Amino acid sequence: MEQERLQKYMARSGVASRRHSEELIKEGKVKVNGVVITEMGYKVSKNDVVEVNGMEITIEEKKYYVMNKPRYLICSANDEKDRETVISVLPKELAQYRLFPVGRLDYDTKGVLLLTNDGDFMNTLVGPKSLTEKEYLVRVEGIVTKEEIKKLSEGVIIDGGYKTRKCRTYIESIDNKNKSSLIGIVLQEGKKHQVKNMVEAIGHKAKRLTRIRFGCISIEGIKEGEIRELSIHEIKTLLVDAVTEKDYSYKKVRRI
Repeated sequence: MEQERLQKYMARSGVASRRHSEELIKEGKVKVNGVVITEMGYKVSKNDVVEVNGMEITIEEKKYYVMNKPRYLICSANDEKDRETVISVLPKELAQYRLFPVGRLDYDTKGVLLLTNDGDFMNTLVGPKSLTEKEYLVRVEGIVTKEEIKKLSEGVIIDGGYKTRKCRTYIESIDNKNKSSLIGIVLQEGKKHQVKNMVEAIGHKAKRLTRIRFGCISIEGIKEGEIRELSIHEIKTLLVDAVTEKDYSYKKVRRI
């Protein structure tokens, strides 16, 4: 009978990423056939009864979606203040899949957001070793110069000392009348409030922020608030791109 490591089984069940599953095991929150397991190499089969925090888990059908997230939605499966979340606004028929967001978008940020119940998929795309590109358009106060854009691309200091990785940046448009600029930033990392902090580091304040691309997935053809299921090809491309080094030496950026 085929067996697999407990943490992998948990991740495939959608209960958590593999890394988080390991933490749950270490904390003694996982039982197999009624026995608490804390051993990382422990293996289980489909006939074993696995419980996490007293709840039995089973392998679920894996689902993968993209949402064009509207502004002012909490990017979480639930909210302690009972505010609307990206999960609470989904069609009721999707509740059975126990979806969760892949990474985070700020409350006031809109754009591409992936949803899944596959913990390994999520960890590959947003884990510390991920090379997945995320492209943002940010409207900022003031007129951004080419020198400032170059500074952004070379990396700036944020969060009291962290230097951002090299990235691709471009000026999409300038609004001289209202003294604002629309700039694009393509990142391979995702620190909290990173884009907002980056533009502040060059002396500008972010007014509106939109993620227009996550890996190979763009918001093209998806109305704000709508979702669609990812194709097998898109899923495979996302996974390949997440572990493939990108060349940041070129300047031309494809507009989406």
